[in-house]
Amino acid sequence: MALLEVSGLNAGYGDALVLKGIDLSVEEGEIVAVVGSNGAGKTTLLRALSGVIGSRGGEVRFQDRRASGISPDEAFGRGLVQVPEGRQLFDRMSVEDNLRMGAFRRRDRAAVARDFARVYEIFPVLGERRRQLAGSLSGGEQQMCAVARGLMAAPKLLMVDEMSLGLAPVIVERLLQILSDIQEQGVTVLLVEQDVNSALFIADRGYVLERGEVVLSGAADTLLGDPRVKEAYLGL
Repeated sequence: MALLEVSGLNAGYGDALVLKGIDLSVEEGEIVAVVGSNGAGKTTLLRALSGVIGSRGGEVRFQDRRASGISPDEAFGRGLVQVPEGRQLFDRMSVEDNLRMGAFRRRDRAAVARDFARVYEIFPVLGERRRQLAGSLSGGEQQMCAVARGLMAAPKLLMVDEMSLGLAPVIVERLLQILSDIQEQGVTVLLVEQDVNSALFIADRGYVLERGEVVLSGAADTLLGDPRVKEAYLGL
């Protein structure tokens, strides 16, 4: 049984239907990429999965339990943790306090302490700057802080939205390597990205969204070699 199973999901805003019959799955331990151009419905998908917007049909199951229509708080409590587009840090709080916000629901202090040590090992620069205001970090460091905050929630599924947005290629490459390292430590990742090449390069499997529909899916290396993907998204 898949960790996340989405069947025929419809969702949108007001009278506008954005997602139209989305089918996808994420197996435990995978990195699955959802790629497509701006406006394809990628962020809407994550908002529907995390309960920020309601669904208008179809079903979402997480850990073999119905997750359609759950609240954001319930989704978070069940381990569906989103790293939002644009980071959305608390700029006037320290790095450490931002990370602590990720763990605000947890009562196992010893485990939280171990996770602080873990994220500082993964992101040494955050350990060095843990007393610094998050708003004073560089863009790449802020993205690291946002991912680390998500990890502090002890996610069952870490959903990362447009991680590469506005960052230099060398920083994106470092962040992608970190996601691979996180996967090796047992964290399952659903990565939503406009940077198709980068996302599929580290993913196990991928889905291509166009106008709110899945138009291609399969093994990531197969999608990278698909002429339709090369022409539409890689400029080849």
